Amino acid sequence: MEENKKQNETGNQANKQETGKPEVAKKPQQRRKKPAPHANKVNENPNANKPANKPNPNAKKPNTGKNNRKFQSAKNKPSTLEGTEKWQNDMRRTIEANQKMHKDRLQRFNQLDLGTDAKIRITPLGGLGEIGGNICVFETDTSAIILDVGMSFPSEDMHGVDILVPDFSYLRTIKSKIKGIIISHAHEDHIGALPYLFKEMQFPIYATPLPLGMIANKFDEHGLKAQKKLFRPVEKRKVIKIGDFKVEWLHITHSIIDASSLAITTDAGTIIHTGDFKIDHTPIDGYVTDLNRFAYYGEKGVLALLSDSTNSYKEGITRSESTVGKTFDAIFSKARGRVIMSTFSSNIHRVYQAIEHGVKYGRKVCVIGRSMERNLFTALDLGYIDFDKSIFIDPHEVNKYSDKDVLIVTTGSQGETMSALYRMATDEHRHIKIKTSDQIIISAKAIPGNESSVSKVLNFLLKSGANVAYQDFSEIHVSGHAAQEEQKLILRLTKPKFFLPVHGEYNHIVKHKETAISCGIPARNILLMSDGDQVELCPKYVKKVKSVKVGKVYIDNQINQQISSDVVIDRQKMADAGLVMIVAQIDKSEQKLIGKPKVVSYGLVPDSKDHVFSKEMEGIIDQFIINAKKELLQNTRALENELRQVVRKHIFRKMKKYPTIVPTIFAM
Repeated sequence: MEENKKQNETGNQANKQETGKPEVAKKPQQRRKKPAPHANKVNENPNANKPANKPNPNAKKPNTGKNNRKFQSAKNKPSTLEGTEKWQNDMRRTIEANQKMHKDRLQRFNQLDLGTDAKIRITPLGGLGEIGGNICVFETDTSAIILDVGMSFPSEDMHGVDILVPDFSYLRTIKSKIKGIIISHAHEDHIGALPYLFKEMQFPIYATPLPLGMIANKFDEHGLKAQKKLFRPVEKRKVIKIGDFKVEWLHITHSIIDASSLAITTDAGTIIHTGDFKIDHTPIDGYVTDLNRFAYYGEKGVLALLSDSTNSYKEGITRSESTVGKTFDAIFSKARGRVIMSTFSSNIHRVYQAIEHGVKYGRKVCVIGRSMERNLFTALDLGYIDFDKSIFIDPHEVNKYSDKDVLIVTTGSQGETMSALYRMATDEHRHIKIKTSDQIIISAKAIPGNESSVSKVLNFLLKSGANVAYQDFSEIHVSGHAAQEEQKLILRLTKPKFFLPVHGEYNHIVKHKETAISCGIPARNILLMSDGDQVELCPKYVKKVKSVKVGKVYIDNQINQQISSDVVIDRQKMADAGLVMIVAQIDKSEQKLIGKPKVVSYGLVPDSKDHVFSKEMEGIIDQFIINAKKELLQNTRALENELRQVVRKHIFRKMKKYPTIVPTIFAM
């Protein structure tokens, strides 16, 4: 009590000195209700050091007691300000450490050996600036490998041309260095040109079993059975040494079974080539993309990434192949007649889903189309899919079954004129005629350039009265190519130093470049290639060093032979501007025509004006002979060439056309 009294007096005196007012006596109860807030809590209150609460220096200090010990203890502790500075410094150091960690994990390519003199050259010979025709060469000073040898489709003005294969001129120049061909997957635009290459040059082919099985079918068809001894089946996740290259096949999901990306390692570093891909988390066979291996190489440090750009404009993600099954189920459950399903013959999982739903609804399956039958049964024989073969029937057996008990799986989704679906649509197929009760499914999207062909076959089918499901069902077809979010995922997993977008037209790779920049790849580290560009890269740089000869070779697929380019050009000219044939006799000595020349035109003037056109040409030829130099009359070939130019110029002045002119002159 005595001690508390003294403390209260001390407080009152201090208060009096600070305010300058006389102290007013307060009742004890009031003092107990509102005690001095800081009198007994020196160590607990963070505001104890505030000036307003400092004790009066003139006040009597207590000599002994518990509160004095507390005061002394607080005095010896570090100030709160010093403690704040410490944890703030710790925070700064932690933030800097985390920033360094992020930079290190996002730029694993810093592990690449900048001191190495090793370089690698990449030369795309097809597949850029177009959809299809994929072929690319990877080359060191002493060896080379070829990635894929694909075909592409001709444009509509390439009359009589069925497929296009790459010009192999550059491969001829480095033939001695080539140690093998590596295959990413079995689509035609990646393996379709192999038979044409092997008729000239042969190298070991490294691929997983399904691509090799489909290549074997092609070799059988082209009389290359003996070359199958060069097949080298590979296991995924197993590194194979090929010349100066160490190659690993990484499992990737796509619109075909057994697709792969490639990890290609040399002394210069590792290059990841995605091949065609999408990230399907629910594939039909359950084998999801091996993202772990992409991450593994990303952690080791990737020199360059070459990635599929086909769907670079599509935002989000590409739908899973399994979503098509729901649409098939809805269509099959309502179909009362035959179901005829057309898709790419190589899309085995799409065919598998159609057959699965056909069997579910009690239908027998008829497979029509050479490539469809060959690919499906290759996949069956290799064990990639499993069906009881008793469900299959031959085309001539279709009419033995009720329409509701039949599923026909066929080719022709791209409107090819020789395909089974096209022949059915035009009533030219030997066994199948389209009925009004048929349910037709075209489960594919037109390849750029094939739109009019697909439209044509659609029109034929609709005119026949059948019910056609094409683009009116949003999930009747899903793409096999990655959209932007999937492209970003691969970029983030691999964390490459350099980025080279591939596969697709030029606008596709430009868009893919934008996506890469958004993922932190510096624009200076991105190089946009075109077919024929040879790019050199090492840990220090990437640059274009030269261009090589590229082009297309025209193939008549009915006879599996090449068509000369001048033949295709002549066909284009005749289709565009027509043909004029001239047969004339001349008297060299008299320098005049003998009789009337014969003039025949095709595709230039209507039949009703043939006579007028012939009369006009007769005047032009007569005038030309009269004015011709005598020495020219002695050289029939030179005379024909000169006449060709004269007639050509006259027709262009009148009709703005350059027809093919075929003059034949008999000089007497």
